[in-house]
Amino acid sequence: MSSALSTASRNIARGAHRAARSSTSHPGYRISPTSAALHARNYASATADAAEAVHQNVITNRDPSENSKSAAFVREYEPYCLTTYARPGLVLSSGKGCYIWDIEGQKYLDFTAGIAVNALGHGNEELSTILYEQSLKMIHTSNLYYNEWTGPLCKLLVERTLATKGMQSASRVFVSNSGSEANEAALKFARKYGKLTPGGGEHKYEVVSFYNSFHGRTMGSLSATPNQKYQKPFAPMVPGFKYAKYNDIDGLDIITKDTCAVIIEPIQGEGGVYFATPEFITALRKKCDEVDAVLIFDEIQSGLGRSGYLWAHEAFPAEAQPDILTTAKALGNGIPIGAAMVSERIAQAIKIGDHGTTFGGNPLATRVAHYVVDKLSNPEFLDEVKHKAELFRSGLEQLKEKYSPVITEIRGTGLIWGVQLNREPNAIVDAARLRGLLVITAGNNTVRIVPPLIVKEAEILEGIEILDAAFASL
Repeated sequence: MSSALSTASRNIARGAHRAARSSTSHPGYRISPTSAALHARNYASATADAAEAVHQNVITNRDPSENSKSAAFVREYEPYCLTTYARPGLVLSSGKGCYIWDIEGQKYLDFTAGIAVNALGHGNEELSTILYEQSLKMIHTSNLYYNEWTGPLCKLLVERTLATKGMQSASRVFVSNSGSEANEAALKFARKYGKLTPGGGEHKYEVVSFYNSFHGRTMGSLSATPNQKYQKPFAPMVPGFKYAKYNDIDGLDIITKDTCAVIIEPIQGEGGVYFATPEFITALRKKCDEVDAVLIFDEIQSGLGRSGYLWAHEAFPAEAQPDILTTAKALGNGIPIGAAMVSERIAQAIKIGDHGTTFGGNPLATRVAHYVVDKLSNPEFLDEVKHKAELFRSGLEQLKEKYSPVITEIRGTGLIWGVQLNREPNAIVDAARLRGLLVITAGNNTVRIVPPLIVKEAEILEGIEILDAAFASL
């Protein structure tokens, strides 16, 4: 490691130590003071490990050339794939922990985790063994019959949630295949409840969501995502959706007796890593109670340990809890699965035949998810996420100071971070990739960082140094 980079790593670790003593994180997301001791204890080994993986400010991972294996692969198969994504030319092949390799043999530090999915990293051997054993035993049965793993997963989700400061009304779970489907289920459940509740009826079908949110791309979840880029090609949207400003208490008057549901992300991930304030969420809960509207927390990206809590809304006041909580992404660590957890009050409105799914709750996905939830809900594991957050905070704040005014703000908690720029962020994403680090964009000119939750301190230091080199290269 060069002298300059060694000094940078020491400064990041020292900054994390200071931050642990006096956190400047978003209200409600304070980090345990024990992180100071952890960073002091691990500093020497972390910086030594980082020295083995430091990238100098040169291009180390070139995008595949036109005559490469990757380019030949893309040319052969792209004509058969519907083009809905703009992708760089690399073809990913394998992964282990927080690293990924492409078919050219180039190694990347993964700070995307498959868009906050691979919480336990790549190539988890215990999970792979579970997949293998269950695939030999049974993959799918349909929901015409019980299987051995859907029930235990639902029980585990409810019990581990009740053991937190989160949703204390958690009672039952509907298992789906994805986050969008979990939100679709939540919206359907809320509309059914609205028709049956005292004072409800056919008029009580409106749904309120918030600007800058992202709830999915199916027609219902898309209707709750007020972004013209996503909505306009498929207009008109499903009737009955209204939009309010995030964190604007005065704007909550849009919620009326005709509102059956309000859906909100405690942390807007796709929107740019923005946090709902405790005051706003408390006022929102009160408003929903006044008109008997179902409050849905979309924790598809923020949940299952990403914030340092099992559920991000644990950081809110005790009275600010949801009636329905949706989750997906990290739930299967890459195996498609989603879930909507509901209170008993909502559950009583749903009858046999009201909703269904062919693949949702299959024994393969639910056995994997059972393993994942057990790991991610471990208090010691969650404490480690909180501790590692301060290393990120310190490193990113130093980059902000060094590259001002290009970096205008750092937002984050746990292992979800947004680096706000004063310009379009793709150049930084590209420069980081060419130096062996994968990051993604979000919102308006934001670089989003969502590494696997198992990321090591040395890997955090390595990633910060590559980001430093990426900014310096432009």
